[in-house]
Amino acid sequence: MPNKKISEKDSGRFAYEGLERVMHEKARLGILTSLMTHPQGVLFTELKGLCALSDGNLSRHIQALEEAGLIEVWKGFKDRRPQTLCRLTKAGRERFGEYLTELEQVLKDAKAAEKLEKQKGKSASKNIPEGWQLA
Repeated sequence: MPNKKISEKDSGRFAYEGLERVMHEKARLGILTSLMTHPQGVLFTELKGLCALSDGNLSRHIQALEEAGLIEVWKGFKDRRPQTLCRLTKAGRERFGEYLTELEQVLKDAKAAEKLEKQKGKSASKNIPEGWQLA
């Protein structure tokens, strides 16, 4: 492997600090995306279907997102039946937007690396120095 020193400028370049762990879980990403596309909010039963989650699983993820200040949960009744409405908080909408911007950077970095590799006409497996073997 090349002994290329990492410059101070590049230190932490791929740490992606803006990818908050609370949002980066698959189900929560789906919940937040659903709520982002429905600013008025989404009923629990509809959100469950949109994200293909069970009642218990969705409840737990909603709780985590609410505790993080990303969503708000409203309780009400329609035709004497209890209903739960979830929607992004103002701060949640802003934080999720920042998260998406950071995720876009991840995609740009990966695509740039892929493009550079194609331009060089080398694959990573062909670029291993002599004396190294697959572990």
